[in-house]
Amino acid sequence: MPSTTPLKTPDLVTFEGGDEGEWVIRSIKTCAGESIPAAAALRVGMNKADSGAVAWRLSAFTSNLRYTTAQEAAMLTAKQEGLGRPEAVYAALIPIRKSPQWWALAQDERREIYEERSRHTTIGAGYLPQIARRLHHCRDLGEPFDFLTWFEFAPEHESEFDHMLSRMRASEEWQYVDREVDIRLSRSL
Repeated sequence: MPSTTPLKTPDLVTFEGGDEGEWVIRSIKTCAGESIPAAAALRVGMNKADSGAVAWRLSAFTSNLRYTTAQEAAMLTAKQEGLGRPEAVYAALIPIRKSPQWWALAQDERREIYEERSRHTTIGAGYLPQIARRLHHCRDLGEPFDFLTWFEFAPEHESEFDHMLSRMRASEEWQYVDREVDIRLSRSL
């Protein structure tokens, strides 16, 4: 019998770098490919319309976990704490684009590289609950990146966050990343 549960509509999220926002931009580091313009602050909005002049604007949507098994999703849900925790005053926005070679692979081939060989979910889960995360998809919107990854954590967990990133960036999966920018933020008071 088909499910009668309505499907959740994806949320459109807009990240705007400019002079004002709830997050202060501490640094913008280009890891691969072209960078983005400098900005002092970041504004994050759900289903937000154009809000005027900004240095850059990236839009994406929340969606289902595309390479994650049901067992992995249950484990992540059990360990993950929500975004917006009072102690999580640091954040990172990491826009990523993967190469055409990645997208030419079949779904099962990408899954094999993503988790079976690179251990993406396994690595990330090892840093929960200290580091909360949300993945946003933007490839289908014609944006300059495929994914916008958002992380929040307390300042004392930034070295753990850096360790997690170094492990992921050393994996086979990252050989397919051709554009990546690491934007570090702190919550405005």
